[in-house]
Amino acid sequence: MPITLIRYVLREVLRWYAAGVALFLILQLTDALSTTVGLLLSYDATLLQAVKAFVALSPTFLNRSLVLAVPFAVLLTFGRLQGDSELKAMFAGGVPPLRLVWPLAVPFVLIGLVAFVNTGYVAPGAPARWNQAWYGIFRTTPPPPARDNYTYASPGALYYAGRVSNDRGGAVARLEGVLVERGGETITAPSGTWDTRKKTWTVQDAWVTRPGQDPRRVATPLVFPQTDTLRPPPPPAEQVSTPELQARLASGLGTPQERRQDTFELTRRYADPLTPVVFALAAGALGLLLRNRAAGFAATVVFLVSFYVLWIGMPQLARAGAMAPALAAWLPNLVFLLVTGLLVWRLR
Repeated sequence: MPITLIRYVLREVLRWYAAGVALFLILQLTDALSTTVGLLLSYDATLLQAVKAFVALSPTFLNRSLVLAVPFAVLLTFGRLQGDSELKAMFAGGVPPLRLVWPLAVPFVLIGLVAFVNTGYVAPGAPARWNQAWYGIFRTTPPPPARDNYTYASPGALYYAGRVSNDRGGAVARLEGVLVERGGETITAPSGTWDTRKKTWTVQDAWVTRPGQDPRRVATPLVFPQTDTLRPPPPPAEQVSTPELQARLASGLGTPQERRQDTFELTRRYADPLTPVVFALAAGALGLLLRNRAAGFAATVVFLVSFYVLWIGMPQLARAGAMAPALAAWLPNLVFLLVTGLLVWRLR
């Protein structure tokens, strides 16, 4: 196949791709702006503050746009080529249909590399930068870190707190929703304190329940030994860079659900950069079956909706343990590779 023909198809695809990236960026920025414009006006945010906030969040928007613009570009390009009978002319000239598909993967390998760097090293810090920008708009300081659903088991005792917060960053933390089980009795209290120097929990207005007895209220403070170490809550996996996420998994810390989430997020960071290439091949094979521009637009919508359903559903399945995290991360790509194989078999 003449190299000129390949360059022509790639030029058409990349032109639509640039338009698609710009379109999806604008749509996402508009959505974010529409939900925050009231706050910007209420707190008299300057233009510079607003720009800083949205620039901080832009890496997250960019990653989605880089991926979603691929089927948009390929399908609309092939729809136009079909509508103008250019593909028919190519096939009549002896060009095998699939020869137009394989070159599409080349430029999107580079896009995948950009997505890999952005996902693993730039985008994880975007939420923190976004929040920091908004604290400046609100003229407040960031809230202290808090850990929800804290649980610690020691020989003969179980300690639970719905929330552990350390407002001043010192040795004493505040407890909310406290439950302690030890020696066959259960103690519950609405609040308490954790002194990490004395290694104790102190609770107020506690209720004590023993087997075969009615719960009784204890007016005096109750003190329990607690030898665990007060640590800041781990940030969500999406907000941790790839090297830090690898180190966190290697440490073996965290609950089973947190480790599943970390494993899924780390695996997805290697799977997602391949999505532009998979999309290019799948959309290219599908585009050869289109007949006009309208079919290209309809195929784009179906393509994106199908991927979006898989993309938002897999994290929930991995977090709940219903599916292995690695399989959940790779499944969208595997599904579209299967679709590509079926389309290629039909076109051969």
